[in-house]
Amino acid sequence: MSAKITQLSNGVEGVFIKNDRFNTTLISFNFYVPMSRDTAAEYALLPFVMTTCSKDYPDFSRLNFKLAKLYGANLSASAEKVGDYQLLKIAISTIDDRFALDNESLCDNAIELLGQLIFEPKVQDGAFCEEDVEREKRKAIEHIRGDLAQKRIYAKKRLIEEMYKDEAYGVPKCGTEEQVQKITGESLYNAWVKLLSTAFLRVNVISRSMPTGLFDGIAEKFSSINRYDIPDCTQSAPTAAIKKPNTVIEEMDIAQGKLCMGFSSELYGDDELAAALTVMCDIFGGGPYSRLFTNVREKMSLCYYCASGSVKSKGLITVDSGVEKENANKAEREILNQLDIIKQNLFTDEEFESSIKSITDSFKSYNDSQGLLDAWYSLKIVKDKLLSPEEAAELILGVTRNDVVYTARGVKLHTVYKLLPKEKEGK
Repeated sequence: MSAKITQLSNGVEGVFIKNDRFNTTLISFNFYVPMSRDTAAEYALLPFVMTTCSKDYPDFSRLNFKLAKLYGANLSASAEKVGDYQLLKIAISTIDDRFALDNESLCDNAIELLGQLIFEPKVQDGAFCEEDVEREKRKAIEHIRGDLAQKRIYAKKRLIEEMYKDEAYGVPKCGTEEQVQKITGESLYNAWVKLLSTAFLRVNVISRSMPTGLFDGIAEKFSSINRYDIPDCTQSAPTAAIKKPNTVIEEMDIAQGKLCMGFSSELYGDDELAAALTVMCDIFGGGPYSRLFTNVREKMSLCYYCASGSVKSKGLITVDSGVEKENANKAEREILNQLDIIKQNLFTDEEFESSIKSITDSFKSYNDSQGLLDAWYSLKIVKDKLLSPEEAAELILGVTRNDVVYTARGVKLHTVYKLLPKEKEGK
């Protein structure tokens, strides 16, 4: 069954996802803003500062004590990239009221706490506390440096940067280390004010029953906020095909090379429009039955790993692999050959059927976790029908071999990025 969208205010909507399998209630505030080099770092830092303190809980010790009183309620924050938009999430999860002692409403208390963190942060004279800001900046910089240290992540990021140099999708989801360094308590406060005024907001509620008055309370909060320039997050710019693919080669002191390839697709959009892209990409390199795994990795031993992924909203397909330097060019050619095999409808029925089963089974797993369900509905920004995992699985079951071939023929190589070991001195 589709989750129902309730319009709460200008650019604010609520989604109740009824699920009787859990003994907890999860509520998440999901703010969507356009990806921009000027704002990415500040916006990405905001959820983490806002979930460590507030006006009534000015330090984490007092906030943590409050969470403990709510039977160990869990508070979380994240910053992600969804197409051309940045997703800032603040969520709280608490056990259902039926498990509380003395008829205490844990859900109401959790909602009140979440509202204070979002709407009443710890600020003074138009600025967040510098101590809080500096602490979270240090963590953000450690995270950015950690990604750079993991060469598989680094290579995939560099591929995206090269493919989308002057576009929103090329902006790092948390900004750069230099941008984080420049954040001040005042600049973060200004970002918070702008966030509440201009972000598109979806509030997800996953529970056995809808908390009484929650959506009305949120609507009332936003009735006193001047809302303007709300972005239309339902569409991202598709990846444009180019006449001649780009090749970028970098060398570092590393033991294992990385080969990343980015492709544009003529098919893109939401679940209903791009189900065939999901299946095609999975046959290409999604699992142990895929063309890339069974051929490029296993039979030909050209790489340590080789997998593909897709971003439907962008019509983007990526392949990333770990290779020996001398095998990089061979692996690149064979990856393209495996794509051609799909275009020529030469993949097996077993590969097709394995892919369909794997994807539909993975969709079923979303109902095993509130966090996964929350992520599912956070990533589905649509104008009309909001599909459940079960409904998306039905679309996958309707994909045919001809759909896969048609989709593959619209896939074009865009950029090849190679991160290779430096030649040792004396060679």
